[in-house]
Amino acid sequence: MPHDAGGVRPETLAVAAGYDPAQAGGAAKPPVYLTSTFVYESAAQAKAIHEAYFDGTGPEVGQTHHIYARLGHPNLDMLESRLAAVDGAEAAAVFASGMATHSAIALAHLRPGDSVLHSRPIYGGTDGLLNQFMPQWGVTTVDITDGCNADHVRAQADKALAAGPLAMIVIETPANPTAAITDLPMIVALADAIGARTGRRPVVVCDNTLLGPFAQRPIALGVDLCMTSLTKYCGGHSDLLAGGVSGRLDLIAPLRLLRTTLGSHCDPFTSWLVLRSMESVHVRSERAMHNARVIATFLRDHPKVAGITYLGFLPEGSPQRAVFDRQCSGAGSTFSFHLKGGEAEAFRLLDALRLMKVAVSLGGSETLVCHSASTTHYAVAPDKCLAGGITDGTIRMSVGIEHEDDLIADLAQALEVV
Repeated sequence: MPHDAGGVRPETLAVAAGYDPAQAGGAAKPPVYLTSTFVYESAAQAKAIHEAYFDGTGPEVGQTHHIYARLGHPNLDMLESRLAAVDGAEAAAVFASGMATHSAIALAHLRPGDSVLHSRPIYGGTDGLLNQFMPQWGVTTVDITDGCNADHVRAQADKALAAGPLAMIVIETPANPTAAITDLPMIVALADAIGARTGRRPVVVCDNTLLGPFAQRPIALGVDLCMTSLTKYCGGHSDLLAGGVSGRLDLIAPLRLLRTTLGSHCDPFTSWLVLRSMESVHVRSERAMHNARVIATFLRDHPKVAGITYLGFLPEGSPQRAVFDRQCSGAGSTFSFHLKGGEAEAFRLLDALRLMKVAVSLGGSETLVCHSASTTHYAVAPDKCLAGGITDGTIRMSVGIEHEDDLIADLAQALEVV
């Protein structure tokens, strides 16, 4: 089923797109193609297939053939077709992890002398890539701390432009771990204006991991590349690593070719697992979002909690609320709350939990909690953490699909020891 299949909704495409039973003898579900290499009909066909892959020319262009699993394989084809369909994009590329995806995007679009603008807070791994690794190659990074303030964003973009051509804008919205929100259409308009003014339009990348493909539609909002850590909600069971990016074919094709060199493709079995898990992501997300609202309400009213970043509680009339109402169709199930006190109080709460699991990552069927400053953002400078709203009392929570009463009971008894 193609990605623009007659207005079919994303929830249906997550079940139906990317696989035709006629491809595998009528099997209702796709097989796993556990092979590292593929046989050619002849030496001449082998040459033609390589020409089509590397040069985009010759008689095999447009045909479905494979060479070696690092370059592509049937399960990867299926998953990429499904991801593109769900995201409403022309094409997709899937990698071995979310960070493999982010790294490929950065390596494809950033060159020495360029600058990059990114939102803050941002996932610790992405922060390390943009602020520790890329500067070693002559790339300057500038951050924005209020993604709903057009004046602030323009000022930071001008600062980036003063350092070098602005090649890329990376927005994580909602942000990890505080669910801070950024106005994506405003960012796209800014990129367009910069392109018109300088002759080089920065590529706009949105990390859509915290809301996933159903509660926010970055491609429909004009974003060039929609990146998702498939490890999280799309995988949904904390048992695999994968990452994906969707967008126009002219932007995706170079990423696929770069993946061939980096060796960061997603293997057949993991591709099959993600393809399977995507069928239920909307159902799991709905249950998790319901639980999250109940738990967030409990935490908001607790005397030992100083604040909470749950998107559903954004103040009416605020710029953030206006962006949320325009841009999102759900509040997600990952947010942070700030305990009164600091690290000691946070550690006491975490150590007292009996049902919730103290672990990094998010989007699994189980509820996960962690102390952001000492785990996911350990390598981020303390002043940068504070600038992004991460304190020593901040605890990130990814709410799962357990019964809400059991989750609240666990939190209530743990808060007693704080």
